[in-house]
Amino acid sequence: MKKKIWLPIGILGVLAIIVFVVLPALRGNAAGAQSPANFQTEPAKMGSVSASVGGTGAVRANQTASISWQTSGKVANVNVEKGQPVAADAVLAELLSTSLSQNVLQAQVDLVNAKEALDKAYNNSEAAADAHLALIQAQQAVEDAEQEAASMQYKRASQETIDIARANLITANDALKRAEDRWESAKDLNQESAAYANGLSQYATARQEQQQAQANLNYVSGLPGGLSVEEVNAKLEQAKARLVTVEKNWDKVKDGPDADSILAAQVKVDIAQATLDLAHLTAPFAGTITQVDSQPGDLVTNGKTAFQIDDLSHLLVDMDISEIDINQVKVGQAVTLTFDAIPAEEFSGTVTDIALFGSAANGSVNFTVTVEIQNPSPAIKPGMTAAVNVVVSQLDNVLLVPSRAVRTLDNSRVVYVLKSNQVVPVEIELGSSANNYSQIISGDLNAGDLIILNPPTAGASLGSGRGMGSIFGGGGDGQ
Repeated sequence: MKKKIWLPIGILGVLAIIVFVVLPALRGNAAGAQSPANFQTEPAKMGSVSASVGGTGAVRANQTASISWQTSGKVANVNVEKGQPVAADAVLAELLSTSLSQNVLQAQVDLVNAKEALDKAYNNSEAAADAHLALIQAQQAVEDAEQEAASMQYKRASQETIDIARANLITANDALKRAEDRWESAKDLNQESAAYANGLSQYATARQEQQQAQANLNYVSGLPGGLSVEEVNAKLEQAKARLVTVEKNWDKVKDGPDADSILAAQVKVDIAQATLDLAHLTAPFAGTITQVDSQPGDLVTNGKTAFQIDDLSHLLVDMDISEIDINQVKVGQAVTLTFDAIPAEEFSGTVTDIALFGSAANGSVNFTVTVEIQNPSPAIKPGMTAAVNVVVSQLDNVLLVPSRAVRTLDNSRVVYVLKSNQVVPVEIELGSSANNYSQIISGDLNAGDLIILNPPTAGASLGSGRGMGSIFGGGGDGQ
C-alpha cells in the first residue's frame, strides 16, 4: 500500500502563482521586444511649413453705388439691363425733355451764355485794348485836373496882362476926368441942345469904360473864388479814383487771361451743365448693373432709386481677427479661401487692409481684415460666406519630420531613428508645425533618416532602459 503524500496548502498556492502569473509575464516580456520589421517608418525630408490664421466673412464688391434721380420727369429711355457691364460715365437712362422742370430747361440757356463768357475770358485781346485806351484817357484826365488845380493857386492872368489892364484903367480914368469937366460945363445948358446931349453921352460912355477897366484889372489881379477851387479839386480826386480803377482792370488783362475771371466763368459753366445733367443718369464708375428700378414711361421724382451698380471685377471679404492673432497679420500676405457654395475648389487672395481700431463684442476684441480675391470666378457672388486662412509665416527648404513621431524622453524632445536595424533616440529642437509635420531646428538628423512612427513603448527592450512618451498623447516615464 502506497503512502499518500500530502503537500501543504501554502506550497500549492505558490505553485499556482508561478504557473498562472509569472510564466505569462515572462512570455509577455519576450514578446514585447519588437523586431525592426514591425516598425512603421517615414524618412525625414526637406520641405515647406506654414502657419495660418483663419476666419470667415461675407463677399462684397469693391465699389457699390445706388443711383437715384435728382429731379422729376418722365423716363424716356433706359439703356441698360440687369447684369450688363457698363463703362464709367455711360448714360443709363434719360428723362423726356418736355417733362423737365423749368430750372433744368433754363440751364440750357444759361450754359450757352456761360460758355460765351468763358470764351471771352480766354480770348481777351479786345478787352485788353479797351483797358489800355481807358488807362491812357484816365492818365490824361488826371494830368489835366492837376494842372487846373495848380492854376488855382496863382492869379488869373500873367503880369503883362495885368499891366495892360492897369494902363487901360489909367486911360479910362483920364477920359472920365475930361468927360466930367465937359459935362460940368454942359449940364446947365438946354437939355434939348446938341451940346447938352453930347456932353452927357461922352460922360456916360467914359464912366462905363472906366468901370469896365476897373473890373478887368480887379479880375486879372485877383485869385479864384473858394467855390471854383473846391470844384476843381473835386474833379481832380474823381480823376485819380477813376485812374486807380482803370489801372486795376489793365493789370488783369495786360498779361493775358485773368485766372480769377476764367475761374468765375468756368464755375458758371459747371453749374449750368450740372443742372442740365439732371435730365439723365450716368454710371459713376465701371461696373455691372445689379439692379434696375426704372422703366420707360415711369414718372419719377427727386430721390427715386433707379439703378444699383457694383464693381464685380474686384471682390473683397471682410473678416474679424482676434486681438491675439492680429499682430501676425500683415498687408500683402497670401490668403486661401473656400466656399460652401463652391465645394472642392480653393481660391487665392491677398490681405489688402487691416483696421487700425478694434471693436469689442461678447467680451473679446476683434479687428476687421480685408482680403481681395485674386482669381474671382463667376460662381462667387456678393453676400456668399467665405472661409479664409491667412498664411502668417512660410518656411521653405527646412527639415521636416512627422509630428506624431516626436516623443518626450527625460524632459527632452526626441525622435527614434532606425539605423542599421537599431532603434536610436535623437534629441531635437522643434520649430513651426503645420499639416502634421514639424520643423527640426537642431539635432543630429538628416534628410532621408528613417523616422520611426511607432517607436517601442515603456519597458520595451531598447538597451536604454528609459521610458518615453509622445508629445501628441502617448505616455512615458519622461512625461
